[in-house]
Amino acid sequence: MRPLNFRAPSFRFRFPSIAATPRSLLALVLSLSCVPWGVDLPAGATTLPASKEKKQKPDPALKGLPITELSPDEAILHALNRLAYGPRPGDVERVRQMGLAKWIEQQLNPNSIDDKAMEARLQGYPTLRMPTAKLIDEYPQPKPAVVQAERQARERAQVEQRRAEAAAANASSSSPADKEMQASQAQQSGSSETQSAASSGTGESAAQSAAENPNAPAPMKEPAMEPEQAAKGARRRDALGGGDPNNIPRAVADDSRRPARIVAELAMAKVTRAIYSERQLQQVMDDFWFNHFNVFAGKGEDRYYLTSYERDVIQPRVLGKFKDLVTATAKSPAMLFYLDNFLSADPRAAQRQARERAMRQQRHGRFGRRWPPRPPANPQQGAKKNERGLNENYGRELMELHTLGVDGGYTQKDVTEVARAFTGWTIDKPRIYADFKFDDRLHDPDAKMVLGKKIHSGGMKDGEQVIDLLVHQPSTAKFISTKLARRFVSDNPPPALVNHMAETFLSSNGDIRAVMNTLIWSPEFWSREAYRAKIKTPFELVVSAARALGTDVDTPLPLVQWVGRIGEPLYQCQPPTGYSDRAETWVNTGALLNRLNFSLALAGNRMRGARSDVSSLLGVDSSADAKAALDRAVQVLLGGQAAPATVETLEKQLDNPQVLQARLDDPHKQVDLGLIAGLVLGAPEFQKR
Repeated sequence: MRPLNFRAPSFRFRFPSIAATPRSLLALVLSLSCVPWGVDLPAGATTLPASKEKKQKPDPALKGLPITELSPDEAILHALNRLAYGPRPGDVERVRQMGLAKWIEQQLNPNSIDDKAMEARLQGYPTLRMPTAKLIDEYPQPKPAVVQAERQARERAQVEQRRAEAAAANASSSSPADKEMQASQAQQSGSSETQSAASSGTGESAAQSAAENPNAPAPMKEPAMEPEQAAKGARRRDALGGGDPNNIPRAVADDSRRPARIVAELAMAKVTRAIYSERQLQQVMDDFWFNHFNVFAGKGEDRYYLTSYERDVIQPRVLGKFKDLVTATAKSPAMLFYLDNFLSADPRAAQRQARERAMRQQRHGRFGRRWPPRPPANPQQGAKKNERGLNENYGRELMELHTLGVDGGYTQKDVTEVARAFTGWTIDKPRIYADFKFDDRLHDPDAKMVLGKKIHSGGMKDGEQVIDLLVHQPSTAKFISTKLARRFVSDNPPPALVNHMAETFLSSNGDIRAVMNTLIWSPEFWSREAYRAKIKTPFELVVSAARALGTDVDTPLPLVQWVGRIGEPLYQCQPPTGYSDRAETWVNTGALLNRLNFSLALAGNRMRGARSDVSSLLGVDSSADAKAALDRAVQVLLGGQAAPATVETLEKQLDNPQVLQARLDDPHKQVDLGLIAGLVLGAPEFQKR
């Protein structure tokens, strides 16, 4: 099938599946954005006419839940799209049979659910079970010389290939003089490219060396560079997004011993859990809390620390006490390194240590006379070498992003005082086993004042006292409740619901499961305004599409790379804010086109390691009528709910020869069910949850 190059005033993309005019494709894209994304829709915009009739009779499947505005099927779909990553084939009927309230109770108590089948799928990722020390030992960062040599070898191979192709093309027509000149030019070009590669390799090695220096904080923002250089750098840093999703980068291949393989296995496991885990709410909460306590995999040693961070810190506490979650993240080497708190020290600590060393070095002569301490060879140089100061990164983000929120009522003075309380919270042997360590020698022993309260418990307890103070603040209760309501209800959650959740947060001592109970059993969660009011993030779209099709995924790496291509490379969010949970972040022309391309590739079985049986899913064969196949796809994949504009646009594609898989003069036509399913998955209704 020949790909079509599509040009529009502001963008260009390759559409791999539909041979159509630019006008028809633009009409399809416009149909994707014709619905007011990110705002609450009236009931008639996405529901069947039947849903606007008189109130539904009570249904046994909804017993015990405050559902008055949604039909039973709508309520079940709503729960599966918010508390899970969307329905799989048969899920709606299964939940109906067991009762929606019982399904929710099971999800809130994930340990009651057998998930051995999913765990078996993760056995092929050995790094998930390794301690940090073993990851550092078995997946070492390649030496700069090795990286440079490999890059030069690749460049030389590319030059030789281009030279051979040019020679073959001109062998039969060029004169001897022309051939000699072309060979000379090719040689000069190859020499220039090789030198350029060597220069690039040296620069990368220097940057890598700087990033691995454990005594220097890595910047949260990289220095500005030219757009082309920035694009190359992004491709070099992010092996899990961009480019051809079916192409496996060498650094993340199965037999790779590079650190990139560690992050690749984390990402593949994340996708696998989201698709196959029966403990769906636990996976959704894991994604929520990792994003809340974000750590960037591309910062130095964090590539080794992330596995333990998610496995041992985040996952066991997603429905536990918020205070335990904050404390565990504060002590995690991943967070300590990411926000540089492992370097933070009382500025006077070096002086104190120098005085202590001087006292130890004092020697006594034969008659008890005390000798002066041995001075360093260069006192000023020695002092500067060991000097470590206060770092406020963690203190600021702890209040702004993790607890109180940006409007939580704290001041810059509070940031400094919190940073002082966490001095000495560091990493023991960061390049060997990387355990949490409290170093009393680096701690500021003086009293601190945070939010008007004196902090002076002493030693490591100063930081723990700060955490206890922050997690019990009303601002924290409101901030966390707002973020949860935004994730599960709407971009602008109802204030009454947020207040109710905040009250539960305070009265339950930050019990996350209790707060989720309040949210799920609220009328606001089940309101018509909340139904399909959220736009799926790229990760949610990719996972929900695989679940909707019942796709058998043997190799999840292409799915991981599609998530990055659409705009959300996993574990690669650089700022501590994490990825946004608002519609405007994810809705733009390029993103919509990538979403549609992904849906067509997945449903059309053009994705390596993923197989979808669309004909069995739709219950029709390829000889069926195209209109009947489309109606069935809308029923199965969208719950029968699609706006008239969406249906009209999809129906216009049914006359396309590629949909019918026939020449214009061929009387025998077969319907491309994968193409129809892909178009339906690209519809606005599927982009919402």
